[in-house]
Amino acid sequence: MSLSVASLVTIAAVSAVGAAANSVAGGGTLLTFPALVALGVPPISANATSTVALWPGSLSSMLGYRRELSGARSWAVRFAIPSLLGGIVGAILLTVTSEQRFAALVPWLVLGATLLFAVQKPVVRWLVSRARSAPVERQAADGSLMPPTAGLLVAQFFVAIYGGYFGAGAGIVMLAALGFMGLTNIHQMNGLKNWGGVVFNGVAALLFVVSGLVNWPIALAMAAGSTVGGYATAGIARRAPQAVIRGLVAAIGFASSVWLFVKIARGE
Repeated sequence: MSLSVASLVTIAAVSAVGAAANSVAGGGTLLTFPALVALGVPPISANATSTVALWPGSLSSMLGYRRELSGARSWAVRFAIPSLLGGIVGAILLTVTSEQRFAALVPWLVLGATLLFAVQKPVVRWLVSRARSAPVERQAADGSLMPPTAGLLVAQFFVAIYGGYFGAGAGIVMLAALGFMGLTNIHQMNGLKNWGGVVFNGVAALLFVVSGLVNWPIALAMAAGSTVGGYATAGIARRAPQAVIRGLVAAIGFASSVWLFVKIARGE
């Protein structure tokens, strides 16, 4: 389907805001995906297009956090393997899901992702509190991080499956898992979270492109907006009114899930 120039500009602006949310702790898909469905894009194509379009923003956001990855290179390398494999599995699962079945799952996916996003603030508050009181269990004498445990890598594999399939809310799950595994530097954790998202979203995006699921005019407009939004927000994340932004994104996510449930109830 084709869209007017005004619609493409609108979706580019929504993508910029979505990438801004992603650079902090996820949630961008809660904005872009419902917007695409509202424009009449089929849900599977909307999901694939959103994944492809938001990937440049995830990459630019990860680059914005590259200094926070100092001392965590061994984690980044090991993190990439389950992220890559899980992203492949999740993307394949989406390509073999029927449009009707996915449309029925979408309201639940959006609702679940919104609930995850809504608990982000208390989870991050707990992580910060833990950093102030708990010993640094995963840090070596030279300041670098000890290698991640097998349990974390397995957990990341399943998070990446979800990320490759739908993705919204995967960031907060990664942050929580990293906290439980002993990391206490929230900015370093955000860097690893963004890196994991770049990997599983990247391989999923590649598979979606090969499968022909991407609406390219929409994807290019979204990519332009997400690249600007992601890179700009990575630099100002610590000064942004994050509580207000999270509240707005959560409200939009809940409203979108209700709207999608109503669409199904009406047989639309």
